[in-house]
Amino acid sequence: MASLVTLLRDMCYPTPQELGLAARALADEHPGEVRLRQAGTSRAGQPIWVLSVAATAGPGGANGPVDTGGTADTADTAGTAGTAGTARGDGRDVLVVAGAHANEPVGGATALSLARRLLRDPAPRAGCGWHFLLCADPDGADLHRTPRPYSLLDYHRGFYRPPGPEQPEWAPSLLPADRLPPETLALIALIDELRPVLQVSLHATDLGGSWVQLTRDIPGLAEPFGKSAAELRIPVENGASDAAGWPSPGPGIFVIPQPGSEAAGAFHPEDTRLSTWYHAHRYEGTTAIVEVPMWASDLVDDPAPHPDPRGALRMLAGRLAADAALVGAARERAGARDRPGPGPGPGAYEDPAAAPLLRAVDWTLALIPRITAEWTGAGAPAEATAAYIASIDAFGRRLSLRAAAMLLRVLRAQGHPAAPGLDRLVTGWCEEFAARFGARWIPVATQVEHQSRTVLAAYDKLVAADRSTGRA
Repeated sequence: MASLVTLLRDMCYPTPQELGLAARALADEHPGEVRLRQAGTSRAGQPIWVLSVAATAGPGGANGPVDTGGTADTADTAGTAGTAGTARGDGRDVLVVAGAHANEPVGGATALSLARRLLRDPAPRAGCGWHFLLCADPDGADLHRTPRPYSLLDYHRGFYRPPGPEQPEWAPSLLPADRLPPETLALIALIDELRPVLQVSLHATDLGGSWVQLTRDIPGLAEPFGKSAAELRIPVENGASDAAGWPSPGPGIFVIPQPGSEAAGAFHPEDTRLSTWYHAHRYEGTTAIVEVPMWASDLVDDPAPHPDPRGALRMLAGRLAADAALVGAARERAGARDRPGPGPGPGAYEDPAAAPLLRAVDWTLALIPRITAEWTGAGAPAEATAAYIASIDAFGRRLSLRAAAMLLRVLRAQGHPAAPGLDRLVTGWCEEFAARFGARWIPVATQVEHQSRTVLAAYDKLVAADRSTGRA
């Protein structure tokens, strides 16, 4: 198997299988400090791995290294609190979640890179165990087949992103507790076990800039985050559409509205506050969601006022509706054999191989009318930055493009006569998207470096804030 360094140098994102093998090798290299264990099993029977790096002695020596018990690969989801970390109640723990979205593959590489960094420089491990969920959705990651994308078109050729109820972090906001998927249950159990002072979810965007969402403010994070982005030539997304109307203590930093407030999430049916991001709040923890782009665009970093936000949003809504209609027509031509079948549950499609893709297509298309209504409704902003409008523009383009790309995979596999026409549509949309935003590839190693720096800065600033308030 290629090493992580080789994969990053060759612009490759590691697969779930490669992540597991690399983590096993790291645990074998450092048996007294690193442990690999199985936190659960996916719907398709794949292991969900957690890599833990042990705490070292904290200030004053009160939190020394604990007995890791060596390495293990059994599914001991509960009852292993504190292994390769701090004993429960004696210190703090950090949980880093990678691979929550199948089409955002950089997180696994970042998790492994961070683990190695912590072994070289153990300062952040003083009194703190670090735990890395290497891929929260291995089944989804296997369906998103673009380990080495050379262009936006190449990226979308093998695109897959599951519908909201099948996404590990979002499922609790959309499903009752007795219907949560096993990936979500494994993540919740891990949060309950570790009670992390900080949970970090590693995300990515196909084209745009970098930003951070927080469930609670982490004072001072904007400065090291912005410095890292500037040094690595990654634009900061100042008007992220995902965080419309949220408090922003600094460029690219957004604080999710607290439970009980009006705003939840922009243009999504999910309530952010019911996601696993907020589960850490039960233990006074904070969650940071770190987004990094695959392709950068300087348009999302423009703070200048837009001359006509409402007019722009009306235009973007009209385009999105028209694009969605084209995809919807192709979906209709896919034929009755691809319609939901009589069986129960989300897999009730007549073609089992096409079912995951078609569920995702149908979910995405169903979102669009709500989104266009939001953009043209009374709540549309009268004032907005050019960065915000650019972010909305990108958001709309990717919605229709993703639905079309996933549908194209189904039609190609079936040899459907509608496939060539849809292929031309996907190709044209990818080319227009890249040209409109001046897409500039960010090497995988650079994406990993920026995420790693931001995670470490978030922990450092959180500890500093706790000390200033007497919590640490």
